[in-house]
Amino acid sequence: MDVLSEKDYIVIDDFLNDDLYHTLRNFLFEKIDAFDQAGIGTLNQHVIKRSIRGDNTYWLNKIRDTSLNLFWELLEETKFVLNRYCYLSLSGEEFHLAHYPSGGHYARHLDQFEGRNNRMISMVIYLNEDWLPSHGGQLEILDQNKQLQLVDPLAKRCVLFKSAEVPHAVLTSFKDRYSLTGWLLYRPAGVSPILG
Repeated sequence: MDVLSEKDYIVIDDFLNDDLYHTLRNFLFEKIDAFDQAGIGTLNQHVIKRSIRGDNTYWLNKIRDTSLNLFWELLEETKFVLNRYCYLSLSGEEFHLAHYPSGGHYARHLDQFEGRNNRMISMVIYLNEDWLPSHGGQLEILDQNKQLQLVDPLAKRCVLFKSAEVPHAVLTSFKDRYSLTGWLLYRPAGVSPILG
């Protein structure tokens, strides 16, 4: 938590145990035919622009996706730790599975919609087997010193970063690339989630 507070991002290897990792991968492949082309923007501003973003997504729902209860429990624990040690007021989440087919990428951006600033912490968990640097698909982070940092999308690796502070991109992937991606939210009482 100290590293996240000071550097605005942190990479955590072996974030998932074997059982949860395989549960998530199996669930992803069960749902792969239900994935939709990902777009940019929210609600009436939502558009598909493959030149900017080339992944497909499946939005998760805590009530529907009960086979992922261990993941939802892990999220609650993660929010508790962040609230306690980083003095955040996280009270919600939005998560989706992401599939970047070969050639897919996502241009540099911040994880914040215009006029909506409730995404506090971005969280990416990688679900890729036997990933090599030559497969591409790295997460490119622009750090506080304006230096580019590359993160390989290795199995069980988690990246946490401040949603409004860390510009990032997904470099072109040369192999099918899978992740569980989402945001830990500040959600005032009475405000319902937009997706999920």
